[in-house]
Amino acid sequence: MIAVGQPLPAGEFTFITAEGKQLRDSHTLFAGKKVVLFAVPGAFTPTCSNAHLPGYVVLADQLMAKGVDAICCLSVNDAFVMRAWQAAQNAEAITMLADGDGSWTQALGLAKDTGAFGGIRAQRCALIANDGVVEQLFVEAPGKFEVSDAASLLAVL
Repeated sequence: MIAVGQPLPAGEFTFITAEGKQLRDSHTLFAGKKVVLFAVPGAFTPTCSNAHLPGYVVLADQLMAKGVDAICCLSVNDAFVMRAWQAAQNAEAITMLADGDGSWTQALGLAKDTGAFGGIRAQRCALIANDGVVEQLFVEAPGKFEVSDAASLLAVL
């Protein structure tokens, strides 16, 4: 599992925009920026849609006021699903990181296999990275939602 002091892994993400599909690499997304990144098991799932993402939407301005340059949501879903979830949640201030094949989540060491229920998914967690290096990491215990919520991250900034 990635640890404090380690760089975020290299990777590429697909984004759906008005102009169509666009690719951005992790270096471009994270270099020279203070980033709050949180990972969810899946878009449109209960805790993710009712609490995790909405908390970051509500507190986005306060997080940015603490020096955060970008707030990113990672999920093992495709870019179309992530864009639809972003629109459904009024989450335009959040950069949605679609990890369709789970490779970036696995590179982080934060993948979990849910079997036939959904396959490889991200463990619920959050981190603060500065210039692509992890400064703080908060990984939830299985079935919990206590340390990766937006209010907890705001409190440590």
